[in-house]
Amino acid sequence: MRKHPRRPWTLQKRLERQGYVFLTPAYLVIAGVMLFPIFYSIWMSLNAVTLFGTAMTYRFVGFRNFLLLVHSATFWHALVFTISYAIVTVFIELAIGIVLAMGVNRARRRGRTIQLVMMIIPWTLVYAVSAQMWSYMFNGVYGIVNYLVVTVGLVRNPVNWLGTPLLATLSIMVADIWKTTPFVGIILYAGLQKIPIELYEAASIDGAGAADRFFLVTFPLLRGSIAIAALFRVLQASGLFDLPFIMTAGGPGTSTESTAMLAWTTLFRDMQFGPGVSIAVVNVIVVVLVCVAFLSLFRAQIGGGSE
Repeated sequence: MRKHPRRPWTLQKRLERQGYVFLTPAYLVIAGVMLFPIFYSIWMSLNAVTLFGTAMTYRFVGFRNFLLLVHSATFWHALVFTISYAIVTVFIELAIGIVLAMGVNRARRRGRTIQLVMMIIPWTLVYAVSAQMWSYMFNGVYGIVNYLVVTVGLVRNPVNWLGTPLLATLSIMVADIWKTTPFVGIILYAGLQKIPIELYEAASIDGAGAADRFFLVTFPLLRGSIAIAALFRVLQASGLFDLPFIMTAGGPGTSTESTAMLAWTTLFRDMQFGPGVSIAVVNVIVVVLVCVAFLSLFRAQIGGGSE
C-alpha cells in the first residue's frame, strides 16, 4: 500500500509546534520576570505592610490604601500634573516633530545625514545628565538662560525659573521637549519615506498649494506614524520621574511632583509601602486605560485593522 507524501502545511504546523516547545523556557522566564512583580505589587497594595529590620509583615486591609489616595489632595495634584504634563508635551513634540521631519525630508542626502545625526544627539543623552544640564541652565544665579534673557532685554532682573510653580513646570517641559522631540521627528521622518512622491506631483498638477498638499496628502498618510509616536511618548511621559526629581525635587512645594515621584517618595522616604505601591498601581491602570483608548482610536492607522 503506497504511503501518501506528508503535506507541506502539516509539516509546517509540526515545525511551529516544535518551535513553541523550544521557546517555552524563555516564555516562562519572561512571564516570571514580568508577571511576578505585577501581582506582588497588587498584593502589597491590598495590605498594610510593616517593616521589621529586613523582614516585612502583611496585614490584609482590602482597598483601604486606595481609599487613602481618593482622599489625598497630594495624590490628585500629582495625577492631574502628570496627565496635563503628558498632554501638553506630547502635543508640542508632535507639532515640532512634523516640522523637523519635513525639513529633513526635503534636505539633500548629505545635509539629511548631518541633520539626522544632530537630531539624535539630544535623544542619546541619559535623562539624569540632561536634567542636570538644564538645571544648571535654568539656575537663578548663574544660569545661561537668565544671562540671555537679561542681555537681550526681555527682563531686567534674573528670573527664578525653578522657584515658582508655573515657571518650574514650564522649565521641565522645555527640557523634556528638547530631549524627546528628535525621537518623534525620526519616527515621523520614517513615515514620510513611505508616502509616494507621485501623490505630491498629482496634487501639484491639480493646483494644490503647499498647505493643501500637507492637509490632503501628508497629514492623512502620516497619521499612523503620528499615532505610534504619540503612543510611545504618552507611555514615557506618564512615568515622568528624572526631570522633576533632579531639576526641582518636586518643588516648589509639590507643584512639580509626578505620580511616579510621589510613589517613590511614599515608598522610600516615608516608608509607607502600602500607599506607595497603591500609587504605582493606580498610575499603571491609568496608563493602560489611556493606551487602550488610544489604540482603539487609532487602530486603523497603526495596523490594528479597521471595520
